[in-house]
Formats: sequence, C-alpha cells, structure tokens
Amino acid sequence: MAEKASPRTRLEQLLAQRHMTVDDFRARFERLSGDSLSARQAYRWVAGSVKGLPYPRAQGTLERIFGEPAARLLGPPLGAGVLAASSRSAATHRGTNSDWQGQLVALSAERARDFLTSAEATNVGTETVDQLADDIRRLAVAYPRQPLASLLGEIVDTQSHAFGLLEGRQRPEQARELYLLAGVASGLMAKASHDLGAPHDAITQARAAYTCADNAGHDGLRAWARGLQSLISYWAGRLDDAVRYAEQGSEAADRAKGTASVWLAAGKARALAALGKVSEAGETIQRAQDAREQVRPDELDGFGGMCTFNLPRQYYYAADAMRWGGAAESERTERLATQAIEAYEAALEADRAFGDEAGARCALAVARIERGELDGAAEAMTDVLSLPTARRIHGVVTSVDYVRQVLARAGRKANVALELEAALLGFSSERLAVSR
Repeated sequence: MAEKASPRTRLEQLLAQRHMTVDDFRARFERLSGDSLSARQAYRWVAGSVKGLPYPRAQGTLERIFGEPAARLLGPPLGAGVLAASSRSAATHRGTNSDWQGQLVALSAERARDFLTSAEATNVGTETVDQLADDIRRLAVAYPRQPLASLLGEIVDTQSHAFGLLEGRQRPEQARELYLLAGVASGLMAKASHDLGAPHDAITQARAAYTCADNAGHDGLRAWARGLQSLISYWAGRLDDAVRYAEQGSEAADRAKGTASVWLAAGKARALAALGKVSEAGETIQRAQDAREQVRPDELDGFGGMCTFNLPRQYYYAADAMRWGGAAESERTERLATQAIEAYEAALEADRAFGDEAGARCALAVARIERGELDGAAEAMTDVLSLPTARRIHGVVTSVDYVRQVLARAGRKANVALELEAALLGFSSERLAVSR
C-alpha cells in the first residue's frame, strides 16, 4: 500500500480530517461568500504555493469555514515540528536496533507520534469559541427587537460556522462549548423558521438544538429547546404536543433552575387554556410564578434576549392564556395584558420584544371586545396595526386573526367594529412568510 503523503498546509490537514474533497471545499466557500473559487486557486491554497494572503473577503470566508486565522490555514500543518523530530528519532533507533525489542520500541514510538499529531490537531483557535459566543449573544439579544430580515442571513451563517467547527477536531472541553453554542444558534434558527410560518422546519431546528444539548450535557439548553418545541407547536395548533414538550422539559429545567423553568410552565398554561382547560391553566400560571421565585440564572440566561424569559414576557404569556377563557376571564386577561404592556414600556431596550408586546396588545383587545368596549379594543390595536410588514411574524399575525374571530363572534355592526375588522384583514394579508 502506498504511503499516505503528509499534509502540506493546515488547510490540507483539515480537509483530510473532515473527509472533504477540494470540490467540497470550493462548494462551501462559494455558498458562504457568493464568490467563485477556481479549482486552480483552491489547489494553490491547499498546496501552500501562494505568496502572501488572499484578499480580506476571501480570508474572512476561509476563517468562517474552518474557525482559524487564514494565516494559519495557509501555513504548515499542526504537529509538523513534532512529526519531523519524531521521524528522525525513529530512524536513528531503527538504525541501531535490529532485534525484535528494538523494532517494537520503534513501532510504539511511531504510534505515539501519530497519536500526538492527531491529539494536538484542533480546528478551534484560541479566540474562536469566544468570538462565536459573542456573535451568538449579540444575535440572541437583537432577535426580539429587530426585523428578522436584518438578522436571518447572519443567523444562518453563524449556525453553519458552529456546525463546521464541530465537524473538525477539538478537545472535549471545547466540544462541549461548541455544542452549547451550536444549540443556541439552532434555537435561533428554529424561532426564525417559526416566525416565517414554517413550523416543520422550525421543529427540525429545535430538535437539532436538543441534540446539541444532549451532546453538551447541558440541562439549561435541554429545557430551552423543549420550550421552543412547545412554542412552535402552540402556534401551529398542535396543542397536545405543546403540553407534552413543556412537560418533557420540566425535569431538566428543575435541575438547571434557569428561567426556562418559568417559560415551560407559562407555555404549558396557554396550551392548556387553548384546549379549554382554563382552570388548570390558571393553576399552571401560578406554578410559573412559583418557579420564578426559585430561579437561579444559568448559562443560557447569560446570553440574554431570546435565551431568557423575563417578567414582561411572563405577564404576556399569562394574558395570552387567559384570553382563551372568553368573557368569564376578560377582567383577568385585561389586568395581565396591561401588566405586560406596562412592564415592556418600562423595560430596558435590550429587554423589549416587539412580537410579544404586540401579542399582549392583542390579548387586551380580546378582553375589551368580550366586554363590548369596541373603542378600547381599537385603541389597543393601534400600535399592532402600524407594524411594518417586516415585523408581521407568524405569532403576531395569528394573534391578530384571533382578535378578528372574536370580533366576528361578537356580531357588532357599529362603524368602529366594521373599520376595525377591515384593518385586521388588511394587516393579515401582508405578512412576513417563507416563499416556497
């Protein structure tokens, strides 16, 4: 059998470790950068036959694919110095030891050299994990406050970068951190898919987040991923699944003690209410409050934004649950919705969430329609109906549609009711959605 040639560059070493061909590498480069990469240029990079570094845009794409500085990727492979020294040592040993003991010693040294080279080889540079964590933290905070179109491309790239790093080699402690970060990135993609009205894709992404949580051994991420699955199922109308996912996450949440424990209880409450179990939902809302009092913010909460479940959001979930109770729960719904709106208005900008704020206003409008206060309902919907199309995500549009259904059931024929119904229809006809 022909002896396998040693890699000439770190890039060639990583391609071999990931079982990627040069054509695979070119395809990924072109997909991420949008620029073409000729086979000739790719082979020059792999062989190390270039002088200097490529243009900054190409450097950036290389670093996103492999998670290491371009200068290192186009330089010698990791472990090259150790390999050369060990080879010289083994050659000397074989020259002076022809007996079987000497051959065994030499073979063992070669095996140790191979292990050392592979153990030292890691596709995660010193600053790679910290940079990825910073990127994901920024996206998690920005997600509830900014239009999805301004973030989606970056979320996709960040998730791909995290997966790409995991496809390489890294030390166990680095792998755990990467799985955590890949899980959060997948969770953000799950929410993005949901907001675009693609629940099947959203559940797939949430499952990826949960798998990352298992690989990281991270209970906080397990609970958070179940919260995402419950949320997606609720808005897709799969209410039994929403309850089931919330219950499945409770054990991990109890161990983690982060705010995901509150999220799971609050999400279960509104799914129960939608199933007509309003009394049981009320009890579960109280359990969410009890969980709040036991919270010890965990690693997920440290990311902020989408990764934590704050008090304004808890009020909104409670109001969203109680609006299913109709006229009998209208006063309680209005009180909770008002608490949510006021809490959001008083919150720091980083804690705002335009989708949940719109949902709270929809719950307030439902409560007022149930009591015949149509002017008050129209007033509650003013800020919601002024949302631009870029912010008309799936949950917001579904909440607006529910307001319209309650208004239709009320059978009001006053001008304010007719005008409100027309505005609600117009809002839902222009929504953010996936183009298939």
